[in-house]
Amino acid sequence: MNLLPRKNIALIISALITTFALGSAFGQQSKVDGDKPTFDDLPSPEFSGGKNKNFRPKEWLEIEAKVKVQLAPEPASKTCDKITVKWYIAVKDPEKMGKMLLFTKTVEHVNVPLGEDVFVSVYLSPASIRRITGLSKNPKSAVEYVGYEVLVNGEKKTEDTNKGKPGWWNAASDKISRSETVPLLNKSETPFSNMWWDRYAEVSVDRH
Repeated sequence: MNLLPRKNIALIISALITTFALGSAFGQQSKVDGDKPTFDDLPSPEFSGGKNKNFRPKEWLEIEAKVKVQLAPEPASKTCDKITVKWYIAVKDPEKMGKMLLFTKTVEHVNVPLGEDVFVSVYLSPASIRRITGLSKNPKSAVEYVGYEVLVNGEKKTEDTNKGKPGWWNAASDKISRSETVPLLNKSETPFSNMWWDRYAEVSVDRH
């Protein structure tokens, strides 16, 4: 009786594992529905503490969108392990008339409930708004374009924008310059992190 060499057995096992993994990945289909993104001014929240201090709340810029994720076949957990949202925010450049600054942010969300409306969001702090616009109030007036993409397992499933054609952030333009002057923040990086918890998709926390 001829036996296969151990090397060949290992190759066969590896091929079977790969085939099973690919079958599982391609066997489950994902779909994401997303609404147009919206944005608004949001005053800094006030919390009571051991000693209250006088201050005047400043305005944040909140950008959000409503999405609904579906998987087929639907897992028993009725949950999508992870989705990725890429944000693109273009604001007026106060130093160059007719020009815009483009800020980007990638946010990972985990444990996203299936078949439910959930919100995803990003923020600009009052200090960031003042630096890039010179404004202390009504920061939304400086926003021109807001766009986003949602990816599942690295594959883009939906995209939208408040105006214009989705994908404007990838088009070559002499009117838009990418900038890292200030950071866009995910919800967990803001004082709103524990507010309206069930409205928003949970943000992945890097513990490394």
